[in-house]
Amino acid sequence: MKIVEIEDFFHPNAGYQINILSKYFVKHGHEVTIVTASADRMPPQLAAFFGVDNIEAYDREYTRTTGVQIIRLPIYGFVSNRAIFTPELRRTVDGLQPDILFAHDNDTASAMQFIARLGHLPYAFVTDSHMLAMASVNRFNKLFHGFYRRVLAPRLIRYQIPVIRTQDDPYVEQVLGVPLQQAPWISFGSDTLLFHPDADARQKFRREHQIPDDAFVLLYAGKLDESKGGRLLAEALQQPLPARRPVVCLVVGNTAGDAYGREVEALLKASQNRILRFPTQRYMDLAPFYQAADLAVFPKQCSLSFYDAQACGLPVLSEDNNINVDRNAHGNGLCFASGSVEDFRQKLQQMLDLPPEDYRRMSRQACDFIKQEYDYEQKAREYEQILQASLDAYRAGKQRR
Repeated sequence: MKIVEIEDFFHPNAGYQINILSKYFVKHGHEVTIVTASADRMPPQLAAFFGVDNIEAYDREYTRTTGVQIIRLPIYGFVSNRAIFTPELRRTVDGLQPDILFAHDNDTASAMQFIARLGHLPYAFVTDSHMLAMASVNRFNKLFHGFYRRVLAPRLIRYQIPVIRTQDDPYVEQVLGVPLQQAPWISFGSDTLLFHPDADARQKFRREHQIPDDAFVLLYAGKLDESKGGRLLAEALQQPLPARRPVVCLVVGNTAGDAYGREVEALLKASQNRILRFPTQRYMDLAPFYQAADLAVFPKQCSLSFYDAQACGLPVLSEDNNINVDRNAHGNGLCFASGSVEDFRQKLQQMLDLPPEDYRRMSRQACDFIKQEYDYEQKAREYEQILQASLDAYRAGKQRR
């Protein structure tokens, strides 16, 4: 298939779904082009986190190593973290003459303009949803939800367009009005070509950073902003974590430089635990951090990094929202009471005190959890089945009614 994907924000060094899926699509013999916003108009918080100074070189390197083409287009700007493209988006996608257009995030302005053209598109169309009810907090969300249910959902239903859910959550049906039978769930996963247990990498990383072989290494990798619980993490690490062996905390990621970020930085510096700080890493450079650690923590929300940590045999500690409770229900991790520094520390202590055999069992279950259900080799095949079925339906005239 000739697949064109549109994505508001694409950074080749990130570990988002589109970065990994696209690579596997090409690996499986498809031709893939990503159409996205120009780097100079990216939201400041994302630009600061990932860095855009060398974006052209990063794009070229991504294309060289994956075979995925990248086209960046001008935009008017971002509104509520949604890119507002110029008319060049439509002209570019039509000019590429894809077999199928895969619009990531069905509720973006870019995706919605193609949904509005259903019945007149000269190619098949598929979209997906990354939104959860708990994350939909925009003050105008009720107006938008009503618009979507009345105007866009009927078009998706009429033309039987799949809206692939990336989370096992009823948001698409209950809030947007797209029936679940039209919204298959394909979870995120891990690129196991990169992420897997590696004893040599573990030893090398620890040796380079003077971490004892017997140390318990706690890892956080991600944004250190309010949405991801940066301060909660820093507060939980203020007091010493008593253990029978040394405890070392790896904190990988940048703060935004605002007042919240400065507070997080000050708290981390004042910690009575040994904390090693690292700047934001390229996705392809993250594996050694996971391979060297013993526990991954996610103070707030859900994270795609959960799957990469688990693929490396890391148990996970995360807040007890409905997604994380399900993720950690397989003997592969623990949840703590959302927003509670005290319970976060208690669960950290519980992991530190685990008998070695119990810890090894949890680590094995983490690896098995990914191998059985969440390897991107398998996930990409599931997407390809839906894309191919949509293309077949389009060619049979079912999307032209």
